[in-house]
Amino acid sequence: MNLHRQRLEAALRGEIIDRPPVALWRHFPVDDQTPESLAAATLHWQAAYGWDLVKVTPASSFCLKDWGAEDVWEGAAEGTRRYTKRIISAPGDWATLKVLDANSPHLAAQLKCLRILRERLPASEPLIQTIFSPMSQAKNLAGGERLILHLRQHPQLVQRGLAIIAETTRRFIKAAIETGIDGIFFAVQHAQAGLLTKGEFATFGRAYDLPVLEAANPLWFNMAHLHGHNVYFDAVADYPVQVLNWHDRDTAPDLAEGQKRFSGITCGGMRRETLALGSPAEIRAEIEDALSQTGGKRFLLGTGCVVETIAPHGNLDTVSQS
Repeated sequence: MNLHRQRLEAALRGEIIDRPPVALWRHFPVDDQTPESLAAATLHWQAAYGWDLVKVTPASSFCLKDWGAEDVWEGAAEGTRRYTKRIISAPGDWATLKVLDANSPHLAAQLKCLRILRERLPASEPLIQTIFSPMSQAKNLAGGERLILHLRQHPQLVQRGLAIIAETTRRFIKAAIETGIDGIFFAVQHAQAGLLTKGEFATFGRAYDLPVLEAANPLWFNMAHLHGHNVYFDAVADYPVQVLNWHDRDTAPDLAEGQKRFSGITCGGMRRETLALGSPAEIRAEIEDALSQTGGKRFLLGTGCVVETIAPHGNLDTVSQS
């Protein structure tokens, strides 16, 4: 019996049907350059492991190429690409960004990928699309160090650019909803003490995240991903999402504490380095500890970030059979 959606719905109610839901996701380098090949790779991944949800993971540049950004695949184990052309150089460049419609070529290509996936996946297998926060997109448009420099020296110009990015993202989400997705995976990368102060994150991160998330309100299974170390957990714990995912094995809070501070489903439990380099026994130990912390309720077994492309089949199969 196909229980994928039922497991997630039960988790939202604080219940368990037969086991907690399980899902892993990864990048598909090279395959992520066309909608057809990304859809095919995603379908193959799902057919191999039968995760309880299907997260679509395009290259981070999918939402930036219509502004002119360029990147290249160089073999990173994470599956990410290196940016070779940034769009923002001088502070004044933020004011040159224009709002993109969802029918812009590269955004439209990702919508095509979603339509293919929704047509070929059973309705019982929830589908969620990766959405990068406005600050995450700004980082890739300018470069990480340049973004921080600009927001501290020319805050109003950066805010003007973030508003354009946020509106473009809202339009894409509304178009993605029409393809039949069940939710979004909202990647927040700057809620980290090593990057911004709490006040800076509130001004440049949260202030633009919330309008974007509002566009996803009609969906039933939205997940926020809190990336990195020394994170401002409470700054996103009240985001209007059903699931919160963070690197719980590498930074505070742990799952038990996270469940006290977030009312929805917590997602994590496994270190991605263990999935790539560890043994099945080590993976099972992390799973058992995660279940001990959460009781398996309001819990989605996963990892803190994408699974590396080098993760062996046996380790992934251990998770899918858990």
